[in-house]
Amino acid sequence: MKYERIRNLREDLDMTQTEIANILNVSQRTYSRYENDERAIPIEIFAELADFHNTSVDYLIGLTDVKKPYPRNKKKSD
Repeated sequence: MKYERIRNLREDLDMTQTEIANILNVSQRTYSRYENDERAIPIEIFAELADFHNTSVDYLIGLTDVKKPYPRNKKKSD
């Protein structure tokens, strides 16, 4: 499974697909398709999942094994 980490993180929190789907404002069916790599995950959804699970998109997609999120740059004031 391509997005096994997304599923594992959800299960670690004892959450259902429906609960995560509600947080993401998508249907349970859509979320299930994300987890099973049957539908492309929009970058906005990846960003929301990374924020929710306090990790990075790179971790979610398996590019790194470091779960800790990257430090964020502070926004410059205009």
